[in-house]
Amino acid sequence: MWDEAVTGYDFGPSHPMDPIRLSLTMRLVETLSLDRETAVRSVPAAGDSTLRLVHHPDYIDAVRRSSVEPAPPAEEYGIGTTDTPAFPGMHEVSSLIVGQSVAAAEAVWRGETPHAVNFAGGLHHAMPGAAGGFCVYNDAAIAIARLLESGAERVAYVDVDVHHGDGVQAAFWDDPRVLTISVHEHPRALFPGTGWPEECGPPHAAGGAVNVAIPPGTADAGWLRALHAVVPELLEAFQPQFLVTQHGADTHVEDPLAHLALSVDAQRAAMAACHDWAHAHAEGRWLALGGGGYAVVDVVPRSWAHLVAVASHAPVDPARPVPEEWRRTVYALTRQDAPRSMGDGGTARFRSWEDGYDPADDVDRAIMATRKAVFPTHGLLA
Repeated sequence: MWDEAVTGYDFGPSHPMDPIRLSLTMRLVETLSLDRETAVRSVPAAGDSTLRLVHHPDYIDAVRRSSVEPAPPAEEYGIGTTDTPAFPGMHEVSSLIVGQSVAAAEAVWRGETPHAVNFAGGLHHAMPGAAGGFCVYNDAAIAIARLLESGAERVAYVDVDVHHGDGVQAAFWDDPRVLTISVHEHPRALFPGTGWPEECGPPHAAGGAVNVAIPPGTADAGWLRALHAVVPELLEAFQPQFLVTQHGADTHVEDPLAHLALSVDAQRAAMAACHDWAHAHAEGRWLALGGGGYAVVDVVPRSWAHLVAVASHAPVDPARPVPEEWRRTVYALTRQDAPRSMGDGGTARFRSWEDGYDPADDVDRAIMATRKAVFPTHGLLA
């Protein structure tokens, strides 16, 4: 899904969510010729009836009012804060991003395509009645709600953004049809301060929320170990009909807003794993979304170009040089030097959970906390 208008999701020149990350990603997709491997589509913005699948009508009205310049204050709805300031056209571009994610989910559900990508989406912090964490409308949650409305009985959501996927978890907290799994930096160290392993759903939907709280400083091998130690067993037990994943690039070591230490190579390995899990557990149905990521030149475009490549069944070798044409585009638009390789020389290797639990290891303790909290509710051994 692509429309140049998504670059209008712009909180201003001093805000870390610079929309240049979206346009640079699409330019890299084009110079890698990935747009020839897949259909690129644009769709209309979502209407109010679609937004209301998750968001409260008064909140939608507040976003619409705040999109007019000069915008009246709406801080009671999370709009006009430092994180999520109002800007002209905010309702329109946020609705467009929702429309893209919903249309992508519908196309996969109807069997028009096995996989779909909306890297402008993944705005997972928006709550039903409030904006938060740079997110206005929660396109991920709305896409899942549309799938349920269309007849899906089990949808799994896997979020590998560095921040907890709190808005999606909240939207489906008491809905046993949706399994939300979030692998994120420990809430003690990072916004939004939620996503503890003990947050696992109410009694009638026990185990429907899964949270893996990763220690700050965790690098490729530990992060991938945690992902693989939790996600595939739960997906096998839940047997979703559809897999939605969120791929915030802010787990990277260069991201200025967080404290994990991943490479693009590890992010790519997680994307490949999600692709494999979709085929193994969800009949191949996969919607992949973007999310956070604030190293907007060095990291985000490469990471999400890999996401498009994996979903297009045209994976790009991390050792491949970045096209010089794209590097010239980056310099022309940003006056920054772009990376020279599609990877960082990181690793996709990790120690399997089956190799044993190390109680002295911080990552292993985080994994075990989640497994003990959630696995028994799915009939699995911790």
